[in-house]
Amino acid sequence: METTFYKYQGAGNDFLIADNRSGSLRLSPEQVARLCDRRYGIGADGLMLLEGSGSHDFRMVYFNSDGSGGMMCGNGGRCIVAFASDMGLKHFDFIAADGFHTAQILSDENGTKSVRLKMKDVSSIDPYERLTGVEVPSNGCFLDTGTRHYVRFVETLDSYDIVSEGRDIRYNAVELQPVGANVNFVEFFDGGIKVRTYEKGVEDETFACGTGIVASCVASYRNGIAPSEISSDGRVRYDVKARRDRLSVDFIPSDDVVAADVWLTGPAAFVAKIMVNL
Repeated sequence: METTFYKYQGAGNDFLIADNRSGSLRLSPEQVARLCDRRYGIGADGLMLLEGSGSHDFRMVYFNSDGSGGMMCGNGGRCIVAFASDMGLKHFDFIAADGFHTAQILSDENGTKSVRLKMKDVSSIDPYERLTGVEVPSNGCFLDTGTRHYVRFVETLDSYDIVSEGRDIRYNAVELQPVGANVNFVEFFDGGIKVRTYEKGVEDETFACGTGIVASCVASYRNGIAPSEISSDGRVRYDVKARRDRLSVDFIPSDDVVAADVWLTGPAAFVAKIMVNL
């Protein structure tokens, strides 16, 4: 069966997306992994299906590059909104694995859209001074922003060994098992934070991780790192440097939940249209 995929990238996090509102496309984990393979397939960090939803504009179905699913992806969420816009949709209320989301397209310049995406509230944050089973020092915290994340604060982030330390924490930290977690490494800079992420399901560092950037900003606030801006109503905003692009996260710190009314803003761009025989 010939199927059309569209490749998008959000801050260097790249995805294959197909319009499956007809419900005719059904992919196995093995097919997803093959399509996302950078040597024997098209190549992507993940794959998404835009599907119909009876009560919302669409449903976002997300898969990691290894074929696993069942989680939210922040950069993917912005990309599927950009794709929905390119498919002619004008409104962007949608359901994902972690619940309801909505989004706004703030600008569209030279094929790159700036998308503001509402994320889930962050209900808890668990600090860990040590992680059992991990070889390296690992003071940090765990939180769920639609995907499970562990956040560590480090120095000299640009030269940090993200892959080996991230893999160690992802696979060996007893406190994070049996599911594991994405691992984010954060460094403060004047005006914001830098974030690099080892992603579970990709099993490597990606250029950016949207839910990880949200987790890193919320953890930064809880660890006393000053936000880039505090508005008159108490909303805080962090400017974020990923590997190449810049994003921002704003939210309201809350006593009832850790962070409420959370929004992730960043780029999403169309890359290519690809015909595939499945």
